[in-house]
Amino acid sequence: MSVQPFNSNTGSARVHQTGAGPMFRARWLRWLDRRLPPARSVTLNHRKLFVLPTAAGAGLLLVIFLLWLLGTNYENNLVLALAFLLVGLLVILPVHTFANLSGLRLQLLDTYPAFAGDYGQAKLALSKTGKRNHERIQLVWPPEEGVLTDVLTDGEAREVRLALPLLQRGRIKAPRIHVQSRFPLGLFRCWSWVDLDAEFLVYPQPRSAGPLPYGASAGEGDQQQSFSGGGDDFAGLKTYQPGDSLRHVAWKQYAGGRDLYSKEYASGSDTRLWLDWDLLAGRDVETRLSNLCAWVLDAERAQVPYGIRIPGQTIAPGLGPAHRQTVLSLLALFPVQGVAEPIPSVEGVAG
Repeated sequence: MSVQPFNSNTGSARVHQTGAGPMFRARWLRWLDRRLPPARSVTLNHRKLFVLPTAAGAGLLLVIFLLWLLGTNYENNLVLALAFLLVGLLVILPVHTFANLSGLRLQLLDTYPAFAGDYGQAKLALSKTGKRNHERIQLVWPPEEGVLTDVLTDGEAREVRLALPLLQRGRIKAPRIHVQSRFPLGLFRCWSWVDLDAEFLVYPQPRSAGPLPYGASAGEGDQQQSFSGGGDDFAGLKTYQPGDSLRHVAWKQYAGGRDLYSKEYASGSDTRLWLDWDLLAGRDVETRLSNLCAWVLDAERAQVPYGIRIPGQTIAPGLGPAHRQTVLSLLALFPVQGVAEPIPSVEGVAG
């Protein structure tokens, strides 16, 4: 009953990825959209399932033919009886394989934001709609590894998580999920392509732009931050210079594989931090977004209130998970053209 990872680099997974050409794949996807429209909850039935023999099943069919040929030529009743017994097995098995998936309900519970270049996760619930158990169910976003699970308990949903590689920032529509089973003997495969209408919010990939830009920017109507050295408040990190006190070296960051920095301490009445688009002049849009994303994460780790200014949008300084998600969502949905549109509340973005 445990959920196990598996690799699905076989069978129709490759067909879904490569197809028989762009035209065939486009027609195939349009046909799937008509037959299996997107929905956050899907119950598998005869309209959504397909059954074909596996390679082992085709091999057994060849063996049956050879047995029949042998029994006929030599008039051997025992060989013919064995051939007819195997024929009966091949007639019954597709029904059991189909029934193992028929009636299975899949529901999308949630999707979780991720950074570009990382894996996004979707949480699904699998449940029974009848009395029949569902065993050895495989779910996957090809060609990645998926999960192998059973649904055996009445009235209880089995929760599983699927991972999908996310390469671009923005709001990404997930592809169809490949659901299949070869239960009970592996001679037939029953499968479906399910679209649970899943979307991922993908943040820019963080790329370091150096220490946090304390006091480097002040917007209209804001008072410029002023810090004086020698205070007791942590103000950020600066590039290590020979002669800096070893007591102030950021050893933790250095051990994590980053460059060598020294901690700065300052005193001042305003410890807010502004992350400004114009501080990264001369860089392309995606690089600026990645640098701002890295600064957001650094500011959260340092527990320093921060605000952000990008073309068309300004978010006042704040701190905490909600503020972090608002800022990262703004960066994720920033258009390539360079002018951001107003971003609604991000509550419930993850599904």
